[in-house]
Amino acid sequence: MDKQQIITQASLDSLKAQLDELKAQREIIKKDISTARSYGDLSENSEYDEAKNEQAKNAMQIAELEEKIKNAHVVDESEIDHNLVHVGSIVVVYNEKKKKEVTYHIVDSYGADPLSGKISDVSPIGRALVGAKSGERVVAELPSGEQVGLKVRKITRAQ
Repeated sequence: MDKQQIITQASLDSLKAQLDELKAQREIIKKDISTARSYGDLSENSEYDEAKNEQAKNAMQIAELEEKIKNAHVVDESEIDHNLVHVGSIVVVYNEKKKKEVTYHIVDSYGADPLSGKISDVSPIGRALVGAKSGERVVAELPSGEQVGLKVRKITRAQ
């Protein structure tokens, strides 16, 4: 990941908490390896193998989180034009395919929960909506290749 990712402060705080937890687990894993090593022959020591695998998994997760945090760009409300769709916007659109109004809450990729109407700014629909203004029509290309027309009816900020 080499480009900045727009993220909310709450998501950044959550990532940092996860990182702290993984770093704390790293110390426990080191102790598990030491204990397993004391059991003798490492070639047939399943506890040692399991602890080493856990250590590798932990290190990979720490590296991924550190990269996400390094590339995070926290949304600053003062920088946002509230007339345009951005992370944090609640958008009412008319879905031309479904022929009905749909409400989406645009969130960063860490807060996405499509079943509750929270879609990521990097999802096909989120990407199409970000930067749009009220009254504008956008087209989202779905993973299936199908295109869906969306007319922005209303933009508000999440509280």
